[in-house]
This record gives sequence, structure tokens and C-alpha cells, in this order.
Amino acid sequence: MNYRVLALDLDGTTLTSDHRILPPVREAIASIRDRATVLLVTGRHHTAARPYHHELGLSTPIICCNGTYVYDYRTESVLAADAIGHDVARDFLALAAGHGLNLVMYVTDRMVYSASRPIDYMQVLERWAQQFPATIRPSIARVASFDDELASQSHVWKFVVEGDIDGVEAFARLPWVQEHFNGEKSWRNRIDFARRGNTKGSRLAAFLAQHAIDPAEVVAIGDNHNDISMLQLAGLGVAMANADDAVKQAADVVTEETNDGLGIREVLHRYFGA
Repeated sequence: MNYRVLALDLDGTTLTSDHRILPPVREAIASIRDRATVLLVTGRHHTAARPYHHELGLSTPIICCNGTYVYDYRTESVLAADAIGHDVARDFLALAAGHGLNLVMYVTDRMVYSASRPIDYMQVLERWAQQFPATIRPSIARVASFDDELASQSHVWKFVVEGDIDGVEAFARLPWVQEHFNGEKSWRNRIDFARRGNTKGSRLAAFLAQHAIDPAEVVAIGDNHNDISMLQLAGLGVAMANADDAVKQAADVVTEETNDGLGIREVLHRYFGA
């Protein structure tokens, strides 16, 4: 099969556990850029993915927030989107507060979390972001009020809820939440909540249709539950060796090495001749 597209998840896939791209992986991706479309498909906000898009030397758009929107760094514009409505976002905030949950809100041009209830991983992310020059630095802020932030923003892309996973999963099963959101596990104690119908697979399918590309010509690689939809869409769905069992079961192939090894290079060598 002549594969034309490589759809790559970031965290747990392209990135190591300490959020780096291994040089052999970066070089393998660079070696196929001129003969295949390399597309990042991530749960991240576009500002949090920007340093890696820059490092990989990509010019393609990026699918962000589990399929909520497509962003083009060349024009600094949103090409397609299906954001959460402000009324629904406001009700989600109230419901989450009533359940005592910690959350992050992804809005138009930044990620925000509560100054009064700081989340460990967001504080780590803030420190990580400071290493980059201003032109590619991820935008993260602590805010006094989610409601005030919501009122000032044109878009709400998604929410991330973190905590005891049993409690977060129980929240995800609430009928109102299921009516309005897709809740997909993105880490062992986190669930991403995007607008119902938004998935990596659905947005990737729309992108492929727009560019007259058959899904059979796509290799997609991921590691977590929010990757399952795109692995099932692709002609070849690849799960990382470190992936959850449910992801491996949804994939056609499982890499021999994890994201801390050369799992991606192995795939690119075998299916793209990298």
C-alpha cells in the first residue's frame, strides 16, 4: 500500500515521557515530509503543540483538542471548528464546581486554570513553556474566575477534568454531560470533554475528504483512548507499545518499542521507507 498521510498523536506517541522528540524519530519524520502529508492530531491546544510543530519543520495544519478545530500556523487562523457553546460551557463549569472537580479550560488562544485550585500538571506545563522563545511559547494562565474568562473569549475548545479517576468517570456518565460532550480519557487521571461529535477520527475524516484522500491511504499512530477513533478510521491504525489495552485492540499493529524508544521510527521505516 502506498500511504500518503501520517497522522500523529503527540503525548505518549511522538513525545517521550519527558516531552521530548528523540532525534532519530525527528529525523525519520523529516525524511518523509516531501512525499507524505505529516499531520499532528492532538488533544493539545494549538499553542501547546506549536513548539513541536516548529521542531518537526511542518507546514501542514494541525488538528487540535481531539478534533474540535483545525489550526494553520502559517496564517495564524482557525480553518474549521466546532466549539462548545457559551451557555453549555457555563453550565459545565457550574456542574463541575458542584462536584468539586479540578479543571482546565481551553479557550481561543490560551489554556486557563484556577488560581485558587492549582493543578499540578498545569504548573509543570507552565514551567515547561518558559523555555521557549515568545514566538512559539505556549500560552497558559491562572485565572481568578472561569466565568469571567468565558465572558471574554470567543471560543471554548474543550475542558480537561483531573482527579480521582473513578469520580471523574462518574461525572462523565452524568446524562447531561453525555448529552453535550464526548468524554475521552487522555491520561490515567484525566478526561477531556469536547463538544459531542468532536473526535480525532471525525475531524481527520473531514480533512481527508476536503483533500480527496482515501482513509485507506493513512497511517495513524496513537496511545490513548482519544486516539481510537482515528486508528479505526485509518487504513493502518498503529498503537504504541505503551498504549492502553483498549487502544491496542482497536489497532491493526502495535509497535515493539514505546514512546521512550523508537516505536515511531520503526513504523516509518516499515511503511514509508524512512
